[in-house]
Amino acid sequence: MQLEPITWERLADSLARRLDALAAGAGGEGGRVRLALDGAPAARTGDLAGAVAGALRGYGRPVVTVATEGFLRPASVRLEYGREDVESYLDGWYDVPALWREVFGPLEEGGSGRVLPDLWDPATDRATRSPAVPLPPGGVLLVHGPMLLKHWFPFDLTVHLALSPGALARRTEPGLRWTLPAFERYEAETGPAGAADVLVRADDPRHPAWSGPPA
Repeated sequence: MQLEPITWERLADSLARRLDALAAGAGGEGGRVRLALDGAPAARTGDLAGAVAGALRGYGRPVVTVATEGFLRPASVRLEYGREDVESYLDGWYDVPALWREVFGPLEEGGSGRVLPDLWDPATDRATRSPAVPLPPGGVLLVHGPMLLKHWFPFDLTVHLALSPGALARRTEPGLRWTLPAFERYEAETGPAGAADVLVRADDPRHPAWSGPPA
């Protein structure tokens, strides 16, 4: 796949323009549009989510941003097999049923339209008790975090921030390098670079490249 250089600002604006067009056509269930920004923690998907959210607000679009880190399972569950268990990280760390129930379910046709932005605080290992946030029709949901494309979530647009194995190893915090085999498995089993609508190569955070505007 041929990639072309782009700045983060231009990338965020291009994605926002596409999402604005989808929202204007009521793309997505319930008249709302859902974007996935998929990538390992080292890819800093939250930075791009913030930039896209800011650009969308410039278009007058309501936005709710959800980080999957806010939907980690309690430590007693996710660390049941140890703090560095790759299988648990792949399939047991994130509360996927809660994401379906609290984030995607309310945006289905006939749903409440109220999205829970987070559920669990990993620092305190307690429920956040955050109130649900309304996302009116014509609004955009931005979900960012790792391994989003393996769960069949109903996204209208998907973006994968890719890092080469070397870049991923260099940019992953030492305490999280045990997760590297999990991302190797994710690449092999899900193929996010080919599955996503938009591929962003972020090996050098100063000089990203992408596959071009989504169709």
